Amino acid sequence: MTSEPSFDAYLLPEEHEAVREAVREICDAKVAPNAAEADETGEFPKASYEALRASDFHAPHIPVEYGGAGADALATAIVIEEVARACAASSLIPAVNKLGTLPLLLAASEELKRRYLPQVARGEGMFSYCLSEPEAGSDAASMTTRAVRDGDSYVLNGVKRWITNAGVSEYYTVFAVTDPSARSRGISAFVVEKSDPGVSFGAPEKKLGIKGSPTREVYLDDVRIPADRMIGDPGTGFGTAMRTLDHTRVTIAAQAVGIAQGALDYAKGYVKERKQFGKAVAEFQGIQFMLADMGMKLEAARQLTYAAAAKSERGDADLTFFGAAAKCFASDAAMEITTDAVQLLGGYGYTRDYPVERMMRDAKITQIYEGTNQVQRIVMARRLLQD
Repeated sequence: MTSEPSFDAYLLPEEHEAVREAVREICDAKVAPNAAEADETGEFPKASYEALRASDFHAPHIPVEYGGAGADALATAIVIEEVARACAASSLIPAVNKLGTLPLLLAASEELKRRYLPQVARGEGMFSYCLSEPEAGSDAASMTTRAVRDGDSYVLNGVKRWITNAGVSEYYTVFAVTDPSARSRGISAFVVEKSDPGVSFGAPEKKLGIKGSPTREVYLDDVRIPADRMIGDPGTGFGTAMRTLDHTRVTIAAQAVGIAQGALDYAKGYVKERKQFGKAVAEFQGIQFMLADMGMKLEAARQLTYAAAAKSERGDADLTFFGAAAKCFASDAAMEITTDAVQLLGGYGYTRDYPVERMMRDAKITQIYEGTNQVQRIVMARRLLQD
């Protein structure tokens, strides 16, 4: 342990700190400058994507054997955290690439992995994750999208909702019912391509935040795909979906930590420069107490997130609890920290001329997607009661 306290208090291996420094440099120079425009226009930040792709930060988790950078779960979390510090919408590029491809890494045949993962690693296409439906959100097992076997193919019909980066991604992990009598054990997973006949997209959702990351419905109308595009065995899709979320909730926690760090960084700079009653606002004890609470919550969230990332990398048995805990705690902390950052800027914080109002809006979604924080608490409670 170092004897000197640091506000980057989690003692990381040197290679992970090198990842942080590299991605922060890229984000400060080539991602952060696009954040406000992406939020204002609602357009996907292509320049940010190209900057991340050029540096292998667009999908760092892809293993080396498939042409990727081979980043472990902690390094991937750090990448997402640092991108989110600059632009929350852009952080969904590496986060959703992991979400969409992890079912393949967990359950797909070697042939299917080699068909798709190298393309993601090269940045030739992103991968989205299609689980939720209009009537199946938290209760994902109630999905109605069907996949019917027809010879050497499956024919898919249904609607998926709240799909991040839909229309921009080339590839989609789609969960569909193959055996309606078996409920969750009758759900299978498939790879669907954007170019498959019958695939179309709804209009972009008009969202509170992360506006630079498109969220749309995905329509599947008699989409015929080869049977070898099934991920894993028939009926294993729901289990794969839940295993995936155990790992990727850590990435949402990392995103929340990054958003909160960006807000705290900006607020600290502002209160040191802003003067009222003849002195810097930062000299008032009430302001110092707010900053102290923000920093305390942020560091607690970061350390829980990194601990969960380590468990994700090892595949620990208690990952389900820690993934849910990290996502829940970090997103709640991010909402509180960004709200306080707006307060610290006063009236200026409430305007689009300053970035903290965007960060507050962006933070809200981290409490909702990949399982609401109410669901996270159910997950944690069940694990505690089982133990």
